[in-house]
Amino acid sequence: MNRTYTSRYDMRVQQAYQQHKQSGEPTYILGIETSCDETSASVVRDGREVLSNVIASQADIHKRFGGVVPEVASRRHVENITLTIEEALAEAGKTLDDIQAIAVTYGPGLVGALLVGVAAAKAISLARGIPLIGVHHIAGHIYANRLVEEMDFPLIALVVSGGHTELVWMRGHGQFEILGETRDDAAGEAYDKVARALQMPYPGGPHIDRLAHEGVPNVPLPRSWLEPDSYDFSFSGLKSAVLNTLHNAAQRGETIEPANLAASFQDSVTEVLVEKTLRAVREYKAEQVLLAGGVAANRGLRERLQGRCREEGVPLVIPPLSLCTDNAAMIAAAGYIRYGKGQFAALDLNGVPGLPLSGN
Repeated sequence: MNRTYTSRYDMRVQQAYQQHKQSGEPTYILGIETSCDETSASVVRDGREVLSNVIASQADIHKRFGGVVPEVASRRHVENITLTIEEALAEAGKTLDDIQAIAVTYGPGLVGALLVGVAAAKAISLARGIPLIGVHHIAGHIYANRLVEEMDFPLIALVVSGGHTELVWMRGHGQFEILGETRDDAAGEAYDKVARALQMPYPGGPHIDRLAHEGVPNVPLPRSWLEPDSYDFSFSGLKSAVLNTLHNAAQRGETIEPANLAASFQDSVTEVLVEKTLRAVREYKAEQVLLAGGVAANRGLRERLQGRCREEGVPLVIPPLSLCTDNAAMIAAAGYIRYGKGQFAALDLNGVPGLPLSGN
């Protein structure tokens, strides 16, 4: 892009930013999320008040494939993005004239899907002369909690989703230090694979969770603690143990009660997640625990973490189910923090499928 044109854009953005900062008026941020198979747009006031949060889900489309097909997801984002943004603005009772900044997920995620949201956000930013804010998808999940309750630092965030399992220490807003992450399968991925083995539809996590509450955890399954001082996670071995259990039972002509197997699997996953989180709380003297990510909707995990946090005397914040899965309100909430610091992206912002959290 022509440097003169870019510098004019930068001047317009800075002028709009400074004028708004001096006005003392509320800040309305339009959030856009297209990292996987949900097209979402949201308007959030001052980083805390959700005025709209529109989600166009593709779950029914990908269900017949047993998982998300990247090319299909990207095409549906192209079809949905404009209508979703328009609906979010209308629901909030706002127009683009009322919006102070555009916050968009630029990684990690499916590159084709990310590019649709990023392109839309850049177009609006350029046309309106308002700041463009790139947001890390996991930072968004963490900041979904701020839409419920104010953060109390230092804190520990447990992020659990289909593609991510991470323990994050935060000393302040926008300061992320990863203490541990998955070495192989993320927890949500393991849930989906076990559900597939039990012949349940995609996405399998909610089905396993429901079935687990009908069974008894009496099937011996391993807990992967790794090294004594490690905060990393590993669920590939557990997944393999479930598959081997099913295979061995079939070879012997035996039947394993699916509800008991689901309960045993969930018990193994949640025990490791929760106990490592509480160990991090003690070691880093955290004032608060946040649960984030799509698997934060898991009833078994929520109940176990609530119980242990109550025993340890540490406050726990869990977003409502509507804010656990991918949504744009969480992106706007995280974007508000960057807006306050004047941390804006340039028009060469791109989708980064493997974007690291540290430094974002």
